Amino acid sequence: MCATCGCDTVTTKKASRQVVEVERDVLHENNLLAERNRGYFLAKDILAINLVSSPGSGKTTLLERTLTDMKGQCTFAVIEGDQQTTNDADRIHATGTKVTQINTGKGCHLDAHMIHHALEGMRPPGESILFIENVGNLVCPAMFDLGEKQRVVVMSVTEGDDKPLKYPDMFYSSTLCIINKTDLLPYVPFDIEKARSNVHKVKADLPIIELSCLSGEGLNVWYEWLLSK
Repeated sequence: MCATCGCDTVTTKKASRQVVEVERDVLHENNLLAERNRGYFLAKDILAINLVSSPGSGKTTLLERTLTDMKGQCTFAVIEGDQQTTNDADRIHATGTKVTQINTGKGCHLDAHMIHHALEGMRPPGESILFIENVGNLVCPAMFDLGEKQRVVVMSVTEGDDKPLKYPDMFYSSTLCIINKTDLLPYVPFDIEKARSNVHKVKADLPIIELSCLSGEGLNVWYEWLLSK
């Protein structure tokens, strides 16, 4: 009762409440293993290159041509990532290159644990170049560090020239962009100037190499880039 006017009163005390947000990086374990892989590559002087792209950009054909043309100049090994089949690994094996296949099943990307397990089995030689051909996907692989030194994103002129704008994380996290299948430019509605501009809207200093595995145009620039790393 109120001492002043006699009316009933209700006093409400607000309990103080503190909200503590607990967050855990879901990629924490992957990143730890990626650093372990990176240390392995560094200790053995292995240049690890993560090749990423959407399906059908020509990653495997680029690898076949590279492994064939540069045979004797460098020692190579390849880890092939696909959801199913050993088709790409069989193509790489035909070049005489050491290769290991990883089938991810329903998974849409490779992760650091898969690479660590593959390395235990294949033991690539020191002072070599290890290509990791990731699953064809421009979304999930952008999130997963494999321990690579270089991430090379491949797009082709049979895709849209707006690809970098639609999948910016992949292009931003890469260290080189390859525009492949340039021999088809006369036959497809692909604006290569716009493609270059879109790449640099996402990452202004990302180098771009334009090439064709069929005609050989631009491959020497790619090979020089490899030898410089």
